[in-house]
Amino acid sequence: MSEVMLSLDRLNKIYGGTVHAVKDFDMTVNRGEIVALLGSSGCGKTSTLRMISGFEEVTSGTVQIAGREVHNLPPAQRNVAMAFEGYSLYPPLTVAENIGFALRSAGLSKSEVDARVGEMAKLLDVESILDRYPTSISGGQQQRASLGRALIREADLYLLDEPMGQLEPQLRAVLRGRIKHFLKERNLTTILVTHDQTEANALADRIAVMEDGVMQQFATPQALKDTPANLFTGSFIGEPPMNVFTVTAEGAQDRLKLSFGDGVSIDYSAGDFSQPVLEAILNRAKIIVGIRPHAVRQAESGVPARVTANQWLGDQSHIAAILAGSPLVAVEHDRLSVRAGDEIRVALAPKDLHLFDAESGKALSHGGALA
Repeated sequence: MSEVMLSLDRLNKIYGGTVHAVKDFDMTVNRGEIVALLGSSGCGKTSTLRMISGFEEVTSGTVQIAGREVHNLPPAQRNVAMAFEGYSLYPPLTVAENIGFALRSAGLSKSEVDARVGEMAKLLDVESILDRYPTSISGGQQQRASLGRALIREADLYLLDEPMGQLEPQLRAVLRGRIKHFLKERNLTTILVTHDQTEANALADRIAVMEDGVMQQFATPQALKDTPANLFTGSFIGEPPMNVFTVTAEGAQDRLKLSFGDGVSIDYSAGDFSQPVLEAILNRAKIIVGIRPHAVRQAESGVPARVTANQWLGDQSHIAAILAGSPLVAVEHDRLSVRAGDEIRVALAPKDLHLFDAESGKALSHGGALA
């Protein structure tokens, strides 16, 4: 049975009595698990992380780390290691001294501190700047030093706030792999805050998608993409984003007709959808249809769409078009010769459709099965 390392129960954060930044946030994280808090700026992810660490006071709710209730304890008594988005390095200390600060404070010998700092510096590619001071190095180097200072510690929980936001893409890609291996090899429980889907998908075992202080869904990266709980998660996760259309549904005998507007409709076999799904969508005046760009296929028998742009990204084409007055993006792995103004015909297979309630945004169906 997995050991719970972090438990958040109905966590709330209200600033100034009016700004409700985090709302009834529940989450359980097992030992050795890497969890990402993912969302746009202002969604509450950093406030949540800072309440876990103790740098923000909890308005209501509880925080348990390793079985201890800690929400009323100061940060130093929570046994957490935190890498701050703003680095927070000690200016009078060199990079090496910053990274090894916690080890020296714990009374380790100089030789042991030096050895462990050297290993961490190699991991983060900061060996050449160990003797320099924070004010003399770049923002990306400061960020790696801050990350090293957190990861070198012995802690119950590691909290990483946008830990690679200042790094160039190539270095970021390399370090993601190294850091994930480091965390997994040592079974370190980690909470990562990021707005970068790629970073969350690459590092995390599970991702908590947040918006307006509310957890929208907490699941594996694959589950978020294949079975989003609601329209927000479905359209937030994925690059390019999910295509969405507001449609009306009509059933006749063994057929299901989805009308997209402007005289464009697609007929499906009713057998492509389970009976509960048919009942759910036919009882609604409007539904939202979502389909991921990689699932849009060109077919002679498809519905017409007018191309607005064709971008070749080196390994795939992104075709932007208008379908029944709404934007559509299709991804093809071959380089296509279509140009703006051309008409293409696209097919939206039932196995690739995600259906959502138009009012609440709640998922109704994925691939014809009840959500």
